[in-house]
Amino acid sequence: MRLSLFIPALLILTSAGYAAPRQDAMPAEITAKPAKPLGPVAPLRISYNGRAEEWTLATLAKLPHKTIQVYNEHAKATQNYSGVPLADLLTRIGIPTAPRGKEMRLYLVAQGVDGYLVTFSLAEVLPNFRSGDILVADALEGKPIPETGPLQLVVSEDKRPARWVHSIVEIRVLTAE
Repeated sequence: MRLSLFIPALLILTSAGYAAPRQDAMPAEITAKPAKPLGPVAPLRISYNGRAEEWTLATLAKLPHKTIQVYNEHAKATQNYSGVPLADLLTRIGIPTAPRGKEMRLYLVAQGVDGYLVTFSLAEVLPNFRSGDILVADALEGKPIPETGPLQLVVSEDKRPARWVHSIVEIRVLTAE
């Protein structure tokens, strides 16, 4: 009896044109864009308010690094990642370190080479608002990041690594309207 009711209901939904949300229904600035073809050392592009910088393994290596220990739910293991705090990179393109008022409308969209997108409010990435760390990691256990690198966004205080971005290629800082 239940199966006989389920099949007609499924047919009605299908024939009524039920579909997943359209990609073009999202604001243009946060839709996934095809990423540039990557080699093993693709740059990370960070942009804000008409200004952009690109970071490679070599340019990141010159900056102060931090090592954090996190539990990776996907690997079911505690791991040590090393990299540059995202906040340090953001300040280099003019992001305020102590935002107030309208500056609190800023948010980030991080994208991996596969088009995977995650968002953060500005307060989530600045150390004076948040106790955890967000790194642009270039090393795992002291070695280059293997399959998910060369650069990976790692978020220490999230309970699950859903906002970790493998093979990160772009971070856009935008303003909520």
